[in-house]
Amino acid sequence: MKRIIQACTMTAAAAVMASTLLVAATTAQAEKIRIALAEPPSDEVAHIFVALDRAKKMGLEYEWTAFADEELAIQAILSGQMDIGFGTPYSVMQRSKAPVRIIFQLSKLKFFPVSSKKYSKLEDLNGEPIMLHSRGGGTDSIANVIEDRVGIKFGKRSYVPGSSNRVAALIAGQADATIIDLSNKNKLMKLQGDKFNVLPMFEVDASDEALFANLDWMKKNSEAVGIFVKALVGVYRDMHKDPTIIKRETDPNGPIGQLPKEVLDGLDGFFQEAVEGGLYDPNGGGMKAAKADLDWYSKAGQLQGDPASLNPSDFWYFEPLNKATQ
Repeated sequence: MKRIIQACTMTAAAAVMASTLLVAATTAQAEKIRIALAEPPSDEVAHIFVALDRAKKMGLEYEWTAFADEELAIQAILSGQMDIGFGTPYSVMQRSKAPVRIIFQLSKLKFFPVSSKKYSKLEDLNGEPIMLHSRGGGTDSIANVIEDRVGIKFGKRSYVPGSSNRVAALIAGQADATIIDLSNKNKLMKLQGDKFNVLPMFEVDASDEALFANLDWMKKNSEAVGIFVKALVGVYRDMHKDPTIIKRETDPNGPIGQLPKEVLDGLDGFFQEAVEGGLYDPNGGGMKAAKADLDWYSKAGQLQGDPASLNPSDFWYFEPLNKATQ
């Protein structure tokens, strides 16, 4: 495996010390940011690396590290080892009182419950084990809301990061039910639709992945944060007009360009499906996403209190996105 994949298997401390990969910027004037990925580079983050390449041309200096899971990435932000992370750390923000804020909605919770043919509806999963991405993460929250809305209680929850890994576990017969993303749902049904069901699911518009950082750090490094957010807004708007732009702008020598050829060949299809499926907000979410998140994560058990009483500004920092979308 490539070293970028190997890095994610190390401990958080070792990854930060030994496996942080530096991407040199064209200038040394903007502040350097340290980015914590919650998993190894894949087709799911190809558009993020396109945004980073654009930001690099605007003077941003950055480095990134792939952690084994979202929890380690969040802890790296809280400890100050890293500056910006990917995830939805609502419960952490509320519990720790740390000045951490979300600044951009990277993707919505467009996930799908899938199962072997022994189940045909969500109610059939009452008391049954289910495989999810990470404890406290998006799929864990979806499972909580399913229990609340459908009136069931899942059995044992096991955690396997990465939708593709959970698909592999399904196909291998190691699990009967999981929740996976749009792309892997489509792949599973195309390859083995005769063996698996997509269980009917209600609509969800809250954040699955978001960009977050320490508020004090963001205010001190406003130039770097502004460049990154501006680049993200540009990429999100461009790919809504033409999803094939991601493959065209992917650096063949960068982390995404080093992925297997079959993955690269599928980038156009992946982003076409993602855009059509409503996975991304071309304007980065903002207040609309913040309110949806507070409602969702309260019902999911990740936030305490009535959603109407929660202040979006306690969880989001809107200034960089407001400037980038003006």
